[in-house]
Parts: sequence; C-alpha cells; structure tokens
Amino acid sequence: MSKQPVIAITSGEPAGIGPELIADIIADQYDAELVVIGDEALIRQRAEVTGKTLDDALQFHQVDLAKQASPGKLDPANAAYVLKTLDIACLGCLDGQFDAMVTAPIQKDIINRAGIPFSGHTEYLAKLCKAPKPVMMLATEHLRVALATTHLPLREVADAINARELEQIIRILDHDLRRRFGLPRPHIKVCGLNPHAGENGYLGMEEIDIIIPLIEHLQQQGLNISGPWPADTLFTSDGLQDADVVLAMYHDQGLPVLKYSGFNHAINTTLGLPVIRSSVDHGTALSLAASGQARPHSLFAAIKSALLQCKNESAQK
Repeated sequence: MSKQPVIAITSGEPAGIGPELIADIIADQYDAELVVIGDEALIRQRAEVTGKTLDDALQFHQVDLAKQASPGKLDPANAAYVLKTLDIACLGCLDGQFDAMVTAPIQKDIINRAGIPFSGHTEYLAKLCKAPKPVMMLATEHLRVALATTHLPLREVADAINARELEQIIRILDHDLRRRFGLPRPHIKVCGLNPHAGENGYLGMEEIDIIIPLIEHLQQQGLNISGPWPADTLFTSDGLQDADVVLAMYHDQGLPVLKYSGFNHAINTTLGLPVIRSSVDHGTALSLAASGQARPHSLFAAIKSALLQCKNESAQK
C-alpha cells in the first residue's frame, strides 16, 4: 500500500459508550489515518468526564448532534445524527475518501422509535451500497462465525433457509476470506439447522432437502466446504480444529459460543459489501456510559481488522 489507509470511525449512539471508547484510541498505534465521524464536542466532553485525554492525532469529520446527549439516556432526536455518521463513512468509502469504516455501537430500538425503520448496521449499509446479500461474520483470534440469517425472530428462521440464498452467502464467504483475510482456500464448516443436523430427517428435513444437496454441489465446484454438522458438537475444540469459518444458520446458534470465547475482544465485520466495514462485538452499554469502566479492546480489534482487510485487499490489486 503506497500510503497510509484512511479509516473512518463512527462514534455510535451518543448516549452510549461509543464516544468514550474513541477517547481511548492512541492513533500512532495504527499505521493509518483515523478520522472520527461525529460531534467532536461530545467526544471531548465524554473524555473529560471519564478522565481521559483525547489524542490530538485523531482527525474529525464534524457532525452536529441534534440535541445534547446525556449518558445513558436515549433520545429519538439524535437518531438521524447516528444515521448521518454512517452515511458519511459509507459513502466516503464508496467514493474513495476512506479506505474502510469502523463502527461504534448503536441502539436499534431508538432509531425505530424515531420513526425510521432500522434492523441493524448490516442491512443499512447493504442498502446504501446496493449490495444484494450482506453477510455478518464475527471473529475472535481463533474463531470466525458467519450467519445465514441475521436479525430474524426464531419462528421465521426455517422459512428463510433456502438453497439460493445459502449459495450466495457461502460464495461471499469463500471470496472475502480469500481476498480480505488472506486465506487461500478457506474451509467452511456448515451447521445444520435442526438438532443433530436433523438426524437423518427424524428431527427435520431442511438438511436433506436443502443443505446437503447444496454442499455437495459446491464441493463439485471446488469449494472447501463440509457439513452439515450438528452445532453442539461442531463448537468443540476438535470440531473447530480445521475450520476457517463456521456458517451458523441463525443468530443465537453461533454467536453465543463466539462471544463466550472472546467477548470484548471480538469483531463484527460485514462481508459482501464493496466497502470494508468492521465493528465492535458489543452494544451501547448504556449503564456504563460516562463511568470510565467501558473496555475499548473490541474497538481496537475492529480497527486492526479493518487495516488487515485493507492490506490484503490492496495486495490483490
């Protein structure tokens, strides 16, 4: 890479811990220019309250709050502010102003309470990018888990599992793990949907009707993919030993294991986008806002992941 990458960092929900986490960043620890998208006065105020010193090497793209934010107290008036920071970061990545974006946590319910339909970062950024199939993947140092479905009620999950979308997701996983994570032939281990991966149809037919035929087809196409594996035995040290990524069928099948193994040190990244987006693995932690007790390690890991993805993608050009 001929120059330092420029990383946009959105400041997240202003009532949450995002602003004070940004105050923990020491810019010269990263081979990048770091540009914070948000209200600089808010972040400086939160740094002062928590006894931190904001690094002068951080750059700011100013976005004004609609209303002064109080720690721990959500206000629908600032929902548009949160979305504007995402718009600036994402569109800036699309037009080449930024090389990647890192997102601090936001609060989905307050955006919806403001009358703006919103299901999460993943879906929102995909719409901005006109990307047909975003893929959510969380990662620790030793484990990656991607999701076939994201923020769906559990009763809707089985109906959302179909061969066409699963194939899209798996091909995106294979492509982005090669291009952005430097894995030459990633092994994708696929969870079954049902207990015991359906137990030969006794506990459900999705494996027999959808998942197994698709895996066999993709194996014939040359992908390094296996399964469907029962989730309860796949998420063991033996089951994960040869896995580069696990594809879980739904949110709470895969993410509790990943967060148990690496919470506050893991990252969330969105694959299938034309931009690089990395994020923290946690929420807004309203009860910790302005307490000085919020831990910044996941934000640090998200910045490092964004830089790694920039480096690997640049090497492919």
